Amino acid sequence: MSDASRPTVVLVHGAFADASSFANVVPALLAEGYGVVAPAVPNRSLIGDAEYVASVIRRIPGPVVLVGHSYGGAVITVAGAEENVKALVYLAGYALEEGESLGELQGRFPDSDLAAALEYAPFPVPGSSEPGTDVSVRPDAFPSVFAADVDPALAAVLAVTQRPLAALAFAEKAPVAAWKTKPSWGLVASSDHTINPDVERFGYQRGQMTTVEVDSSHLVMLAHPEAVVDLIRQAVKGVGA
Repeated sequence: MSDASRPTVVLVHGAFADASSFANVVPALLAEGYGVVAPAVPNRSLIGDAEYVASVIRRIPGPVVLVGHSYGGAVITVAGAEENVKALVYLAGYALEEGESLGELQGRFPDSDLAAALEYAPFPVPGSSEPGTDVSVRPDAFPSVFAADVDPALAAVLAVTQRPLAALAFAEKAPVAAWKTKPSWGLVASSDHTINPDVERFGYQRGQMTTVEVDSSHLVMLAHPEAVVDLIRQAVKGVGA
């Protein structure tokens, strides 16, 4: 049962994953009395995904600590502007500047191994004669690129149950950067082969965030959940929520 004196922790997953990527984090948060919400992010567009997460946040009474992994970091950068969000926590994530896209931030740095492991597929767009483009990771490359220190049997399941990201999301610019007005924490996965760790470091340093580094693959929530829970605790304590 959640403790009303504690904030609700909203966990926002990234591309090529779903809310189950927080499966090793949620039990510890619940046991400590936090309310937890882990919405299914559509992964269709940065603006649309942020609007959806913002709608979830607005239904939550009381303070929220907003946590975003990977592409979910870009989503919380926008959705985190909601009034009841008291802190942001980035996990191996993109911390965009206002007016910046994922592609622009990523383009400042050498590509990670992800670039060569992506595959593309069309999908129908309602009301349009032009299809959209889904982006996912080749299943054979997924374990090494995304989940090198996750149990191999689990990584194999994750590889074939991906939630693709629409290519549109890479080009949309963030209309706001919530880290400019909200206390923020960042975790760098220093053995990340999905996002160049320097992309993570740059965004966090630009935002003057409290930052920790963990020797982890991209899926740090599954590989090192204790480090993730500890950073969330720090954020809660840091804002007195």
